[in-house]
Amino acid sequence: MQNLPGNEPIELEEFIPFAEYENRYILQPFDVVDIDFASANEELTQAFEFQGSRRMRGGMGGMMGGDMFYFTGYTIDVEGYVELPRLGKVKIGGLTEDEAREVVQEKIKDYFKDEIYVRLRIGGIRFTALGEFSSSGTKVILKNRATIFDALALSGESNILAKKNQLFLIRQYDGGSKIHQINLNDRALLASPFFFIRNNDILYLEPMNIRQFGNAENLSSSLGLIIGITSSLLLIFAIFRNNI
Repeated sequence: MQNLPGNEPIELEEFIPFAEYENRYILQPFDVVDIDFASANEELTQAFEFQGSRRMRGGMGGMMGGDMFYFTGYTIDVEGYVELPRLGKVKIGGLTEDEAREVVQEKIKDYFKDEIYVRLRIGGIRFTALGEFSSSGTKVILKNRATIFDALALSGESNILAKKNQLFLIRQYDGGSKIHQINLNDRALLASPFFFIRNNDILYLEPMNIRQFGNAENLSSSLGLIIGITSSLLLIFAIFRNNI
């Protein structure tokens, strides 16, 4: 969080506005969405509930590290469809959350006169952490919005052998991906469009070249071994030279 040379300094207590960027996430194949229904008629609401998914969410809410929406949500297939009880297949891939909710809402109106409220949202923010993290792998943040620091905290603080000025972020866009490079030491990151992570982001934290000698925990042991071998070689050389 430093003011790096070449950037406009950001002072303490200074207000930092969020970067302006397109924040409307487009639903993609294999995304998991949470779709819930509400109505004054409880029996009608249960007609759309998939085998007690509400009770499952309540029972799994206390699970540590559990991806409960994987079991209770709806996965978008490769063609962009989700299959809902009573409604059948509904195409929501390529739409935003609000647009997808309106599509499902209109589908219900075609079948029932009773007013039913639809709630549709991404089942948490899923991202993958690779490289110099203490806990790499696929992670889920059960929030609608999360920062890059939320992702780093969940993945475990990076060790001393990580290039914190070279965090690679692979971001999914409609129809493809882009690779971005982030400097975690730069205070200007707070005003960057990459301050907030998005669903399906991949974070790769590159190791320093010294990583080949061992990780942060056994680096001292590796250095001790190198020093010991060097001292032994110097001692042998001194003895051999004196004997000559």
